[in-house]
Amino acid sequence: MKELILNVPTFAFVVGTRVALGVGVGLLLAERLPASRRRAVAGALVAIGAATTVPALMAVRRSLRPARRRAGAIEQSAQLIGAARYPRKGDDAY
Repeated sequence: MKELILNVPTFAFVVGTRVALGVGVGLLLAERLPASRRRAVAGALVAIGAATTVPALMAVRRSLRPARRRAGAIEQSAQLIGAARYPRKGDDAY
């Protein structure tokens, strides 16, 4: 399992880019504003959201870390329960 640890500015950046993209798509589908203004605003928001997707993805990938194991915790794999361990080459004593 992996942990995702983001500081506050990175989290705000990722959330803000997703909000801009979502609001832009929502405006394209809505009928509240006049068509010309709606297309201009929605196009700008979608462009900003799409352009910042790659930097946001890179920031999230940099923040992924393997989960820390608790002291004394022993993990078991369900695939290995009941499996026999056969000697490998070099395991036998001379």
